[in-house]
Amino acid sequence: MSAPSHTSTPARGGVGQHVSSRLPWWSLVLPVLAFVFLLALIAEPAQAQPPGGQSVVGPLLDSLRFLLSR
Repeated sequence: MSAPSHTSTPARGGVGQHVSSRLPWWSLVLPVLAFVFLLALIAEPAQAQPPGGQSVVGPLLDSLRFLLSR
């Protein structure tokens, strides 16, 4: 048993009707800023290192190994 389905067609604008679809300013600026920021991180990876040349990964792995060996 099938139920009747109601379909409707969208109303179309007539000749001379203009649909305005403007984007806000931030919808274009934010992706550009994100791209520039990520590009700067790729171009200068040395600036992303912690100061003093100390690595956090080594002591973290040592403490993890100590906790697992207990």
